[in-house]
Amino acid sequence: MSVLLELTDVRHGYGGHTVLNGVSLAVGAGECVALLGANGSGKSTLLRLAAGRESPRSGRVTLRGRAVSEDDRTVRTAVATVLDSPASYPDLSVREHLMLVALAHGLGDAAGDTVDEVLAEHRLGGHADALPHQLSSGQSQLTALAQAFVRPAELLLLDEPEQRLDADARIRLAGRLRSAKERGTAVLLATHDRGLCDAVADAVHTVSGEGTLVAGAPGG
Repeated sequence: MSVLLELTDVRHGYGGHTVLNGVSLAVGAGECVALLGANGSGKSTLLRLAAGRESPRSGRVTLRGRAVSEDDRTVRTAVATVLDSPASYPDLSVREHLMLVALAHGLGDAAGDTVDEVLAEHRLGGHADALPHQLSSGQSQLTALAQAFVRPAELLLLDEPEQRLDADARIRLAGRLRSAKERGTAVLLATHDRGLCDAVADAVHTVSGEGTLVAGAPGG
């Protein structure tokens, strides 16, 4: 298995508070690594570093051996994310958002059919013409996930992708993640859902809240 994403001895924090203290982690192509831990333990910080949205105080974060920066077009091409609150254009429908992402990532003539398939997979077909303010919180989360799955990606970075989803939608999400792995996509996700973790993760780490990464689930 080839290593795609690698964090090496990463240290990071805010002000005088240390969030990550000497964290090392590797994610290979076709592998899903899950991060568990309490709210505020550092899971989201680790994902933002992996996406290149922040730079570590020390250590290295690399994608195929190259330093990660969100400003790097190579990174934007390779990495799809669902982090923080999803951004949206208030005057674009769900379908128009997905078309924008699909076309920006080079799907060309295949964009329309791909968008229709992703709408159906996420059970958003009946809301394709809805504007962001017309969506429920669960539908908004599905739209954010659909934007990550409608485009090619070597790496998926997902921060609590199960939030606001009902039980059926979580099962469907697990299926999509397994399919992505089969295509060779690497997945790094933070989650509180042990069922999702058990269904898709090849490796599990707990972010301790003391800045360290511990192999396995809490109490495991």
